[in-house]
Amino acid sequence: MAHCYYRALSSVRKWGGTVDDYLLLHRWFDQSKAILAYPRHRALRHHAEGIFMLEAIFGETLVNADGRVVPVRLVGEQHVREDLGSIPSFADWARLITPQAWMLRGNPLDGTEGVTIDMSSLGEPVASSPSPPAEATVRTAI
Repeated sequence: MAHCYYRALSSVRKWGGTVDDYLLLHRWFDQSKAILAYPRHRALRHHAEGIFMLEAIFGETLVNADGRVVPVRLVGEQHVREDLGSIPSFADWARLITPQAWMLRGNPLDGTEGVTIDMSSLGEPVASSPSPPAEATVRTAI
């Protein structure tokens, strides 16, 4: 894993300016190392959605020390490509997660066991009770 400083140097070679122009962007991508100091930390931000998040947080462009306008998205793409070789989607990362029993266990919210909701023909809830009236059709159970 390259240090953010070296990613910023790479940005300087590409678009000019100084390391400080790009360092915050590269640090943002690698902040997840604080919770997982292993390459898997990249699953949190090193993907297409992460690049768009970077742009949403830092703006569409930056003006570097040379006065050049640089698209933030390009800096994000550079970071991810240098780390991974390509830009995956979040779905690419998620497909690699092996579901565990605790991930699949669904539990009702407190106090909702056995509560049913009668839905009108328009799909709007009309009543909530522990058990539906005999003539009602239950379409959704919580």
